[in-house]
Amino acid sequence: MTLTQTPGTAGAPLAARSTEQLHAPYVEALLAYGHRAPQRLHVPGHGGGAGADPALFAALGASTFQLDIPQDIEGVDIGARPTPYERAETLAAAAYGAGRTWFLTNGATQGNQAICLALTPAGTAAVVQRNCHGSVIDGLVLSGGSPTYVTPGYDAGLGMATVVTPDSLRAALRERPDARVAMLVSPTYFGMVADVAGCAEVAREAGVTLVVDCAWGPHFGFHPALPDSPLRRGADVALTSIHKHAGSLTQSAMLHVAPDREQLTERIGRAVRLLRSTSPSSLLLASLDAARRQLVVRGARVLGDAIVAGERLRERVEEIDGCQVLDRSWNGPAIDAWDPLRVVVDVRGTGVPATTVAALLRDVHDVQPELSTHTSIVFVIPLGMTATTAEHVADALREAVADGARGSSSIPESVLAAPPSAERPRCSPREAFLGRVERVRRSAAIGRLSAEAISAYPPGIPALLPGEPITRRALDQLLSLHAAGLRLHGASDPDLNTLVVTAES
Repeated sequence: MTLTQTPGTAGAPLAARSTEQLHAPYVEALLAYGHRAPQRLHVPGHGGGAGADPALFAALGASTFQLDIPQDIEGVDIGARPTPYERAETLAAAAYGAGRTWFLTNGATQGNQAICLALTPAGTAAVVQRNCHGSVIDGLVLSGGSPTYVTPGYDAGLGMATVVTPDSLRAALRERPDARVAMLVSPTYFGMVADVAGCAEVAREAGVTLVVDCAWGPHFGFHPALPDSPLRRGADVALTSIHKHAGSLTQSAMLHVAPDREQLTERIGRAVRLLRSTSPSSLLLASLDAARRQLVVRGARVLGDAIVAGERLRERVEEIDGCQVLDRSWNGPAIDAWDPLRVVVDVRGTGVPATTVAALLRDVHDVQPELSTHTSIVFVIPLGMTATTAEHVADALREAVADGARGSSSIPESVLAAPPSAERPRCSPREAFLGRVERVRRSAAIGRLSAEAISAYPPGIPALLPGEPITRRALDQLLSLHAAGLRLHGASDPDLNTLVVTAES
């Protein structure tokens, strides 16, 4: 089956509107096999549910076990080509405007690692956004790539990283003229969308491949009120974590390469095969196929309803004294757009730390936000959320703010300070992480090369990455953040009494 790759505007692209998109071929083949109850003399060993733990069977239901099948079932992912599985990936490529799409069952992590293996082999120079997902650093450890980090913008009042701009990307590429790839993040955890088109133009001028980690934007391009997908903004490669906003099961994602990138497609395909499990979950794969169909066929409605619910939440939040919605109050530069399915509430005006408000939301009202910093709370608007639910969340937030004010405390200045400028890495992440290392006391770590990636939220920008010298400023900031109650992500010693450093020769 061949689908024409026709670029479209926001909303379902022309190629995605074919009648083929009404189908979910992998899901349909899976149902046909599982529900006809064949005599199963193959793995998995639960035999379609008969051998499963009764309590788990009751909790998950018969269909879960009936549809949990191995790879290489005739008529599902092997047999006459294109197989249902191949058709499912082709339909996803058409929906996202890609030349090639891969289904991933180990999340965006698998995609980032495959990208690094394919595009940053040993010694290859790359420009990487400093607050990239940790799996990018892991991928560089696996590949041996040599990164130069480009730091995104920063808002000191909020203690929050923003986006990489075309100008900052251009400067980083001039500093590293031998770079072959640039890896950026858009949207951010806070729903900020970078000027991907501008960055793509910069990348083309420099002759580098532009990779956009769009893990938080799998719904982009499927409703007129949403930003368009990175591929349609000029990116060469994009990663979408479908489970985050598009309705698939946790741990499922897609990796896309733009049309007419045959060499790039071949290299990434080899890396995906290297990292792919030989026992991928049919349930995760099916959820990706179904999520794609829903985005194309029903996306305008389901996304539209969620956007309306998010807007209602914004309106009600703005009625709470001291609360502001970030995408309405932000005056900083460089943000190209905002994701309307993320409502980021700045609570500084209440005098109550957002961490306190978030704890009250969870413990008293059973409202579970996505994230809280000391200044802000992030609410993800899921598909299916209604305006009634938005009203309930806003009422809970109002009460949490009022309760928190009775025992409010100030926000420590240390958690809002901009991260110190990092020194240039003196070896690759691979050399630092996989080479000879030793654990030293904190006092002896100054000047040594870190073998760990350590960051805290806020600000979310790593203070230390493998191969970078450990400075006193970076260490002092991490200690201040830890003292303020933040968890140090990536630190093997969570109290930072010791650090892992490269061994001295």
